[in-house]
Amino acid sequence: MGEAVMGHETENPWLTLGSRRVYENSWISVREDSVVRPDGEPGIYGVVHYKNTAVGVLPVENEHVYLVGQYRYPLERYSWEIPEGGCPEGEEPLEAARRELREETGFEAGNWRRLGEAFLSNSVADEYAVWFLATDLVPGEPQNEGTEVIGVRRVPLREAVVMATDGRITDALSVLALTTYALEQPGSDDAAAV
Repeated sequence: MGEAVMGHETENPWLTLGSRRVYENSWISVREDSVVRPDGEPGIYGVVHYKNTAVGVLPVENEHVYLVGQYRYPLERYSWEIPEGGCPEGEEPLEAARRELREETGFEAGNWRRLGEAFLSNSVADEYAVWFLATDLVPGEPQNEGTEVIGVRRVPLREAVVMATDGRITDALSVLALTTYALEQPGSDDAAAV
């Protein structure tokens, strides 16, 4: 059993002296805070605020998963991922997940289940993510956005989990969704046993 966390350990050890916004667009804002660090020294802390919640969809059908591939501009590389996108404030994450699945793959799902949630990079950003399992898939036509040129692959679930653990899938939300699902399957002592 783990050690109990003492109350003083959960208190904020940082002192914020001031804050200024250094950049903003429709999706993010970046601020720089003047701080006194936990060691008592002055410093700065940059924080990226995400205006949308990240949503991901794990579309599973007959022991296969649908992955989408696209070129990721910040990484300067092609990436295979689960369908995912942004959920604006005021929209339910499940509705955003339905929209992203339809836009990126053309599929509608008859059955949805929330699989998990996490902060994706909590040392510099507040990006919050929610991911869902989508089953009972019905095909349709994808409706990609102007910023997306998307490929779709149907991959055996076992292979997709291996891709998430051997570095072929590096998108954090995709890795989380695939491993979360694999770990809840019977015989999940070995995630590759899916």
